[in-house]
Amino acid sequence: MLMARDTSCDEAQKLHKKWLKHQTFMAELAQNKEWLDKIEKEGQRLMQEKPDMSALVKKKLEEIRECWQDLESTTQAKARQLFEANRADLLVQSYSNLDQRLKQLEGQLAHVDYGQDLTTVNKQLKKLQTMECQMEEWYKEVGELQAQAASIPQQGQVEKVSERQAGVETRIVRLIEPLKERRRILLASKEVHQVGRDLEDEILWIQERLPVATSQEHGTSLQAVQQLMKKNQSLQRELQGHRGRVEDVLERAGVIASIRSPEADSIRAGMEQLHQLWEVLWTETEHRQLRLDVMYQAQQFYFDAGEVEAWLSEQELHMMNEETGKDEASTLQLLKKQLALEQTIEDYAETIGMLSQQCRQLLELGHPDCEQISKHQSQIDRLYVSLKDLAEERKSRLEQQYWLYQLNREVDELEQWIAEREVIASSTELGQDFEHVTILQEKFTEFAAETGSLGQERVTAVNQMVDELIDYGHADAATIAEWKDGVNEAWADLLELMETRGQMLAASHQLHKFFSDCREVLAQIEDKQRRLPEVRACQGGTSNTSTLQRLMQTFEHDIQLLVTQIRQLQESAAQLRTVYAGEKAEAIAMQEHEVMQAWKELLISCEDCRMQITTATDKLRFFGMVRDQLMWMESIICQIGTGEKPSTLWEHYRSVAKQGCVSQNHSC
Repeated sequence: MLMARDTSCDEAQKLHKKWLKHQTFMAELAQNKEWLDKIEKEGQRLMQEKPDMSALVKKKLEEIRECWQDLESTTQAKARQLFEANRADLLVQSYSNLDQRLKQLEGQLAHVDYGQDLTTVNKQLKKLQTMECQMEEWYKEVGELQAQAASIPQQGQVEKVSERQAGVETRIVRLIEPLKERRRILLASKEVHQVGRDLEDEILWIQERLPVATSQEHGTSLQAVQQLMKKNQSLQRELQGHRGRVEDVLERAGVIASIRSPEADSIRAGMEQLHQLWEVLWTETEHRQLRLDVMYQAQQFYFDAGEVEAWLSEQELHMMNEETGKDEASTLQLLKKQLALEQTIEDYAETIGMLSQQCRQLLELGHPDCEQISKHQSQIDRLYVSLKDLAEERKSRLEQQYWLYQLNREVDELEQWIAEREVIASSTELGQDFEHVTILQEKFTEFAAETGSLGQERVTAVNQMVDELIDYGHADAATIAEWKDGVNEAWADLLELMETRGQMLAASHQLHKFFSDCREVLAQIEDKQRRLPEVRACQGGTSNTSTLQRLMQTFEHDIQLLVTQIRQLQESAAQLRTVYAGEKAEAIAMQEHEVMQAWKELLISCEDCRMQITTATDKLRFFGMVRDQLMWMESIICQIGTGEKPSTLWEHYRSVAKQGCVSQNHSC
């Protein structure tokens, strides 16, 4: 503050120094403005963090702001006061100082240093940039001084200032071209050194990557080859991305190489080396990618082949399993699994085919391991064929075992069925009477027909299964043959039992039919015996001889029908006596005797009845003739009384006489 308020301007020689000192102070003050802003922010933060101190902080901030504003206003007032005190002298002094600085710059431009390398060139460019910045500042300062000089009121002072001003302006104009030339030369030198540096960097960059591109390491496993391929592909992407950079460097180097200069020779050599190395790197990278592709295919083949061999070996272990199931259900489950596994093996042929295609491609490419790859593929083909054979053998074993269980079940069921039928066929029930034995015979006939057809069908099916299994070469052919013999023997026994049962029922049916027929014939005989009194009664109740004759003829016809039945009974009795003996033979004889005795009695009764009817008929005929004669005589008497012709009477007489003869013949 004291420095800002210093207003002494008595000494003219110190005026310019004071002005410069004051300008320095103003610059320092402007820099400290940031410090004031920082204090302001800290105060605001403090008031937010500690509200209880906000009043004190706010008061301090206001005091600082007031003090700062007072300082700025005092500084500005001091600057105006110094400037106004001796404006012309200040301008002259300012032009003098500026002219001295321009002379120094001119001296620096007279010394030519283009730099030996990129670093020194960059340093020279920085110095040049500093000079150019100084020139811009000085040019602005000249403009400000010109504006200040235009406001000088005294003519004498104007001339003095104008002289200095003209010299400074001339010097500034004279320095513009040297600065431009210096920049052009330095930029050209920088470009030469930069291109040289870029060439060296690119050559080094390529040389660092050439060992990777030319490496003969191709990996010994699929994973290793994949890693190398990723690295090479990454290198290719890096080359592709770096291609623009190399082309740019080569293009810039080509421009420089077209110039005849010592520096161009080194650039030309570097450009050629970079171009060659770049082509080598690019070509080697592509060749390495091709080699890695081939190696990848080979390793992929080995990897796939290893997986295929592992899978085939695993399936081979399954095929060698000797388990065939404990029963039909478990064997069926194993067979289903085996069929599914066989289908999987069959579908795996596509994988084998793809592997074979990979092998052919590698052989066509001329891979170094062609012989090993071919042997590997042949081994896999043999393993696959062997696995299919093992699968077929296991399926055959399971099928044979399953068929054996099926046959065993069929045989057991058939033997059980035959045993159940044998129980029925071995029954000794022969019936209590004719109706009962008829029912038994009908049921047994149905049973025999059903058993014969169904049993023969089942036995034939079992025999066919056995024959097929034996022809197939089943391992248990001997056991199967024994089962077949057992079933056929049981079936033959059942047929024999049914035949015997049928014969027994037929004999029983014949016996009971004989007894039934005897009872029926006896009933008919008894019925005829009961009807005879009715016939006898009719001869006294009717006077018609023809009626009596028809009645007797009908009765005799019924008797003739019984004759046939009696003969059949006699034949049956004779046949049964050859079959039965003992009590049944006695019963047969007694029944026959009873029938024949009743039959004889019926015949005797019939003969008596016939004689009675014949006598009654003759009696009725005689009485009829007598009645006719009486009627004739009465009619003759009437005719005599009426005078009828004799001829008529004679004819009537002959008729009556004829009737009398007939009656006489009948009586005889």
